[in-house]
Amino acid sequence: MSTIGESGSVSRRDFGKGTLGLGALATGLIGSGLAAEDAKSAESAESAKSGRLNQSLCKWCYDKNLSLDELCVHAKEMGLVGIDLLGPKDFETLKKHELVCTMVTSHKLTDGLCDPKYWDEALESINASIEAASSAGFRNVICFSGNARGIDRKIGMKNCAEALRKIVSVAEKKKVILNMELLNSRVDHADYMCDLSAWGIELCKQVSSDHFKLLYDIYHMQIMEGDIIRSIQKNHQYFGHYHTGGNPGRHEIDETQEIYYPPIAKAIAESGFDGYVAHEFLPTRDAMASLAQAVKLCTV
Repeated sequence: MSTIGESGSVSRRDFGKGTLGLGALATGLIGSGLAAEDAKSAESAESAKSGRLNQSLCKWCYDKNLSLDELCVHAKEMGLVGIDLLGPKDFETLKKHELVCTMVTSHKLTDGLCDPKYWDEALESINASIEAASSAGFRNVICFSGNARGIDRKIGMKNCAEALRKIVSVAEKKKVILNMELLNSRVDHADYMCDLSAWGIELCKQVSSDHFKLLYDIYHMQIMEGDIIRSIQKNHQYFGHYHTGGNPGRHEIDETQEIYYPPIAKAIAESGFDGYVAHEFLPTRDAMASLAQAVKLCTV
């Protein structure tokens, strides 16, 4: 989930020039003790709906701070279309707020498709998630290569392709897209197999279905390979979903870290992407102020 370290920063004063009023959010910011300028910036944050990208967020980043209902209210105010990485128990709440689940959860990250030992459990979980997503009218289901555990990368790719062929026809029938997440194996997910975009792209070619793509996590790919914008321009047809996040630390996507997001968002938009860009970072300050800033940076 990261990219090249271009210089450039967005000040809070610049950030506060949007047009959408978020009065309730501003009140909360004042109550939390942030400076008046921060509250004013959040209050005037620009709605994501004014841009070309369908933005969403990942709830797990905010679990300790807000209920799903509360998070949905903030998401709607910011012009977000939905929330990532939820399951069927959450669908009713999302629909109450006229939001979608932009990525439905499935099997365990470490126990994935590169190891046949985990196929039965993983494929059963993926199948159930496809059925649930389809019934709810949602588009995406996540899946994982899993950890290698000594399996050669070529054998692991062969295993993943074979497993995916067993389930992708279900996804095609149900009009759901399976998205295998690209994760870094250097910092956060040691031994994870699908840790390079080239590996994932070759897997997409072997599966050969428009209903299997990659979840291109910008933070993770910055750590593993960088060259984010060029990767998007060259390989966007294989990317079904995007995650944001600052590097180092997976914190705010602002001037405190090495990834400059406005040109990345522009590259995604100019590729004709019609899926979702979900904000997945761990706030170091007021969570909704940080999210509003991320929305502004990616509204292109």
